[in-house]
Amino acid sequence: MKTLSVAAAFGSVLSLLSLSVACASSALAAGEITFVSQGGAYQEAQTKAILDPAAKTLGMTIKQDSAPDAWPMVKAMGDAKKPVWDVIDTPPSNCVRGGNEGLIEPLDLSKMPNVQNMPAQYRTPYSVAYEFYSSVIGYNKKTLKKIPQTWAEFWDVKNFPGTRALRNDPMSTLEAALLSDGVPRDKLYPLDVDRAYKRLEQIKPNIAVWWTSGGQSAQLLADGEVDMLMIWNGRASAVQKSNPDVAFTYNDGLLQNTQLCILKDAPNYAAAVTFINEALSPELQANLPLYIDYGPGNPAAFGTGKITEQRARELPSSPDNAARQALMSEEWWASPAGIAAKDRWLKFVQ
Repeated sequence: MKTLSVAAAFGSVLSLLSLSVACASSALAAGEITFVSQGGAYQEAQTKAILDPAAKTLGMTIKQDSAPDAWPMVKAMGDAKKPVWDVIDTPPSNCVRGGNEGLIEPLDLSKMPNVQNMPAQYRTPYSVAYEFYSSVIGYNKKTLKKIPQTWAEFWDVKNFPGTRALRNDPMSTLEAALLSDGVPRDKLYPLDVDRAYKRLEQIKPNIAVWWTSGGQSAQLLADGEVDMLMIWNGRASAVQKSNPDVAFTYNDGLLQNTQLCILKDAPNYAAAVTFINEALSPELQANLPLYIDYGPGNPAAFGTGKITEQRARELPSSPDNAARQALMSEEWWASPAGIAAKDRWLKFVQ
């Protein structure tokens, strides 16, 4: 599936940049891009759902790389002014930060009607939502007498006893803390960081595990090591399929996404613009839930008839489920205030 394997070491950056001359010459051939996503089952799913159909429709060659953390490569290519990649699928904060630093192209909505028709809150000036996932409350129905349905109830250790776990990361965890303290979902940003950390200090003695990976969170729930936890919806649904005692709720979830953006001076810029518009078409977006438990970035996908009502109820970005959640602002997290909030985290978890 992939034409290159991207290593984390910066030596790989140099070897990739050495290919830029060859890529520049191939860029003269119309209808070719290099697309970068995060690997694994997710990239396999989108290849079947979106990339292969888009390539066929557009008559385009789509080469692929994978980079779970694309930012160091984006930074290195931009600093060298020799980008090898065209389109990346990455957290929005990378796109916004890259745009602010002159490493990412602004979106040209005049050439992207599918993107232009999407909700404004699903775009930044540099990127557009490609797929959605959620940080939700997962729990064990068998071990709990009372099941939490909100973050306020999760924080209420007296009336909702049980072992707990939270993510070892400020993103989504600070939002959950504020939701638990009564902040309305649509009034979260800018985050009251002091208030969030104060609220986290209150529950910290009752957190058995601060998990650091999706796999760890799923294992905690599957093994019954904790009774309730923050978990990504895809991980929770995977555990649920093999363990009927496990469940989760989208109520009070933190709706998050990865987004598509184009590198500054991308070797195949025009083709990249065409590809993004096609990838965000409702028809192709509706294919994604056929292969993985992620929601389409374009909500118009739910009107194509491809996604059944039952399937829509399982997806984080369906209109009904999205209405029960708070949409994370990664633009805020990319701001100086967001960066400062991240810097406080290590001291908090020590």
